[in-house]
Amino acid sequence: MSVFNASRLLGKTVLITGASSGIGAATAVLFAKAGTNILLLARREDALKTVQQACVAAHKESGLKEGGQFAPIQLDVSDKAAVSALWSKVPSALRNVDILVNNAGYVIGKDHVGDIDDSIIEGMFATNVFGLISMTQLLVRDFKAKKSGHIINIGSIASREPYVGGSIYTATKHAVNAFTASMMRELVNTPIRVTEIQPGMVETEFSIVRFLGDTSAAKSVYAGLQPLTGEDIAEEIVWAASRPPHVNIAETLIFPVNQASAVISYRAPS
Repeated sequence: MSVFNASRLLGKTVLITGASSGIGAATAVLFAKAGTNILLLARREDALKTVQQACVAAHKESGLKEGGQFAPIQLDVSDKAAVSALWSKVPSALRNVDILVNNAGYVIGKDHVGDIDDSIIEGMFATNVFGLISMTQLLVRDFKAKKSGHIINIGSIASREPYVGGSIYTATKHAVNAFTASMMRELVNTPIRVTEIQPGMVETEFSIVRFLGDTSAAKSVYAGLQPLTGEDIAEEIVWAASRPPHVNIAETLIFPVNQASAVISYRAPS
């Protein structure tokens, strides 16, 4: 028995969506330290190049010979045509993907039902649900053909628990949970692994996007407690990916210590 043995990841190729910041970027850097190759996908090409540089530095620091190829690819997962054409952008050396991390997703606003703009509803479903499904369908065909692979979907506490002001976001994450669970059951007769990682409060750009760039509103979400970081969730993702082939981490929920549910947390008095 070993402690967090990542040697099983050596030389593998990982595809990460939403890799330009937050959980996606931190996951990429940690996979780089573990000796993998990585396809870095996101909408912001300049930010991807920064993450690519961080991956190169992390891999160099690791001293590992395996892995070390990192390809930034501009892609909006909500664009079905772009997803279908993905392989035309992928270097041939990285075409054989072993692990898919469906991380791309976002939320905007806390409006109540009846006051939510249709474009916001459609945008969240297009990325959080339809984009995740499109990427999964693209990769699972290859995984079935080669009889190996791992699909890791990033859910949320919102996958389990609705809350006021989150009707659309929680609906998208409930959809991700149902899709993930159904797929795991469909693939039970294969060696393909399926995992859902469900974070609680994580301080990344998530709340800044939710509040349309209002950093003070974003900071108030985490006031009085220590939230999780992107690096905390990256450790859970890479740990799940590094388990022995016969072990599948089906679902895991991660909270900061002062959070107990989507709406229950302890805030230290200011």
